[in-house]
Amino acid sequence: MASAPEPQPEETRPPMWVWSFPMALLVLAIVSVPIMVLEPQGLPRYRSLEAELREIERDNEGLAHEVRRLDAEVRQLRREPSAMERIARDELGMVREGELVFQFPE
Repeated sequence: MASAPEPQPEETRPPMWVWSFPMALLVLAIVSVPIMVLEPQGLPRYRSLEAELREIERDNEGLAHEVRRLDAEVRQLRREPSAMERIARDELGMVREGELVFQFPE
């Protein structure tokens, strides 16, 4: 006797959203990442801030050198009274009582 053909199992496909949602996210990422990187608040801003940081670091090094120099000068002034007199004469134009000052035109 001939038997009826067995029904073939239907192909089970995942719902459309299962594969379309990740694809949509991928497309969104591919489009939006370059836009965000190249916009004014992205990579150009990062580069300008990096350059500004390098400049500030150079300024800080110069200021640290100046602080060390001034610290050495303060220590010298505290140890040597003649250093204080030299600065008073050179930078402030002070003279001792009874000294004559000659000024020559430049």
